[in-house]
Amino acid sequence: MRKTIAVMFAAAMAMSAVSGCSSNSADTAASTQAKAEDTKADAAKDSKADTSEAAKDSAADKKLTGSVTAAGSSALKPLVDEAADLFSEKYPDVSLTIDAGGSGEGLKQVAEGTVNIGNSDVAAEDKLDADKAKDLVDHEVCVVTMAPIVNPDVKEAGVTTLTKDQLIAIFTGKTTNWNEVGGPDENIVLVTRPTSSGTRATFQKYALDGNEEASNASMETDDSGVLLQNVKDTKGAIGYVALSYLTEDPGVETVAIDGVEPTLENTYSGEYPVWTFEHMYTKGEPDEVTGAFLEYIMSDEFGSHMESMGYGVSSKMTKTEH
Repeated sequence: MRKTIAVMFAAAMAMSAVSGCSSNSADTAASTQAKAEDTKADAAKDSKADTSEAAKDSAADKKLTGSVTAAGSSALKPLVDEAADLFSEKYPDVSLTIDAGGSGEGLKQVAEGTVNIGNSDVAAEDKLDADKAKDLVDHEVCVVTMAPIVNPDVKEAGVTTLTKDQLIAIFTGKTTNWNEVGGPDENIVLVTRPTSSGTRATFQKYALDGNEEASNASMETDDSGVLLQNVKDTKGAIGYVALSYLTEDPGVETVAIDGVEPTLENTYSGEYPVWTFEHMYTKGEPDEVTGAFLEYIMSDEFGSHMESMGYGVSSKMTKTEH
């Protein structure tokens, strides 16, 4: 009898334990489900907040209105044009007008207040009086490399590289036939830029060691695109443009200087000497719309476009001075 009672008591205890375990398991499951629901709700709330913020940013983009005008460096123009196109997608109510005309002209116009931005291959002090230059604020955006270019017939005949002395002799008018430097028996035709050009100033300073280049009035142009076309169309022609004009098939050939090719890699390493920083000047601090455009050009978002367009990223330069 005692044995039977003991067995019944043990069975009752076991059933109680099983019931307790089932209850605990159910409580745990319910708790886990509740937490999962809370997490899901929080995630949905965060997602809604992110979407709301994105919507606010998008709305802010579209609310920016006004206009930006820029003029100057033709070497920098392709980059600014591309930035303007992408900026317009973000801010459709902003009007942007980008002109060339040469660095000197761009600096003159921004100093006079006729444009918001003066694009320049050279420092403002190199083109303007000190009292005008001091009012301008410099926004350094990238590096540009200048390359000597020739009509394809010149390179096909064997001119692939020129020493700096040969280059100086050609551009100062002392050497007038390509056969004097290992090329065809053909007159050298200079395609030149006006004295207002920052590209000319950069090429003169770093490729010609400061020697004044000869002028060819019949082939002088203030636009790099026109210069490139003239070299392409004229047998025996030589000129110079920024690498940004050579990213696709331009119909002309580049010439190395002292055996060093004009490439971004050689510019970054310091081997190729003909380069400069590009500047976008404003008269005083920029207004809201102009400031937003400048910030966009110097942003990481737009920076990824630079090298594909032939421009150098300033932070990659191993040498920052010539």
